[in-house]
Amino acid sequence: MAQKKKGLTWFINRPRVIFGFSPYSQMNFIGTLCVYAAICKHEGVPLRFPGTKAAWECYSAASDANLIAEQHVWGAVDARARNEAFNNISNEIDESSQNLKNVALIIGVTGIVGNSLAEILSLQNTPGGPWKVYGVARRNRPPWNTNHPVHYVQCDISNTNDVALKLSPLTDVTHIFYVSWTSKSTEAQNIEVNGSMFRNVLNALIPNAPHLRHVSLQTGTKHYLGPFELFGKVKPNEPPFTEDLPRVNAPNFYYTQEDILFEMAQKKKGLTWFINRPNVIFGFSPYSLMNLIGTLCVYAAICRHEGVPLRFPGTKAAWECYSAASDANLIAEQHVWGAVDARARNEAFNVSNGDVFRWKHLWKVLAEKFGIEEYGFVEGSSLRLSELMKDKGGVWDEIVKKNKLQATKLEDVGDWWFADIILGMEGVLDNMNKAKEHGFLGFRDSNKSFINWIERTKAYKIVP
Repeated sequence: MAQKKKGLTWFINRPRVIFGFSPYSQMNFIGTLCVYAAICKHEGVPLRFPGTKAAWECYSAASDANLIAEQHVWGAVDARARNEAFNNISNEIDESSQNLKNVALIIGVTGIVGNSLAEILSLQNTPGGPWKVYGVARRNRPPWNTNHPVHYVQCDISNTNDVALKLSPLTDVTHIFYVSWTSKSTEAQNIEVNGSMFRNVLNALIPNAPHLRHVSLQTGTKHYLGPFELFGKVKPNEPPFTEDLPRVNAPNFYYTQEDILFEMAQKKKGLTWFINRPNVIFGFSPYSLMNLIGTLCVYAAICRHEGVPLRFPGTKAAWECYSAASDANLIAEQHVWGAVDARARNEAFNVSNGDVFRWKHLWKVLAEKFGIEEYGFVEGSSLRLSELMKDKGGVWDEIVKKNKLQATKLEDVGDWWFADIILGMEGVLDNMNKAKEHGFLGFRDSNKSFINWIERTKAYKIVP
């Protein structure tokens, strides 16, 4: 019958003699012995053992009814138990209790989504919790990340030896959340380096973490558009983007990572995977390579400091069109959903806030948050932040000193190249129906999300 419904899984357990309670059971062994003992007591006769000498002397095994129930639950929620049969004996089935403790490994814990994952997985009410959390990043742990109860591992995942030394010993990991990438000058280099980094991590964990059962990979909307260097040169998919659209006919390190994931998942029985594809991300991390809100906050702070208008450094089409975004906390929530909900296993999903916005509306919010009265798009202008900000390092140093901000350099907190790309695009909209149909109903108000992350960036004293 399981063959008649796609995705229907099964589980069989085989207990020994059951120690439990039910007067209605046809094999209520303890109840039967209790009745026999009660009759002996009532009649004043010895409680003789009504079995063989061999049974009296030999070692026996039993299955506690509560333990059997626990194994049924384990079989329902743990991917390693799917489509399998198991014995159930009281002194042999301790693994099910161990499996109730999920252990996450966040690769890229100081990034824009890694930071949100570290925060969410540490909460007591997070699905699958309480989680033990390891967080991996290349740099020293930053002050804005230290309030998360995470076991921090400083590791360069592009270095095979460093990965083997520091990640192979993490034998208790059950779930990998891979939310890291690095940017190179060409897509060919991106493919080589990002593919190697991902493979290094999987090679270190798959053979050494016996309870590893899930890998979550984050890519993005470039899956439907192609790499940055080929924007306008190759034909992208047409929006709204759905997960079943074909790959763009162009090299893309996202495709390489997916193929590595599919390949490596075959090496461990029961290992499941999950891929999510966010749109432009609204979140917080000074270490992110694509921190749009942080970049716009820095730009606004410089405009305020210099007393100049907050001009929109993009195209008129981008200023006017409908756009979509993905809140970093929402992305993290979908990663967790993908890890604990069987409906999400071995699938790829878009993840965006579920609404649309216009930059001309959010630009007003940005100006108000930084106390700038004059702002907007100037007809006929062609501003690019990468040009406008290239000589502003000294100005930023003044702002940091004057406002007693965390010590940062402009090149670390301003992703000008990325802002130029995003504010020059139009109509990049995705479709969330697949995620909803599979049970993920999360959403965010993009306007409130924008405000929240501006305020978080200010609260961490990255901008005044």
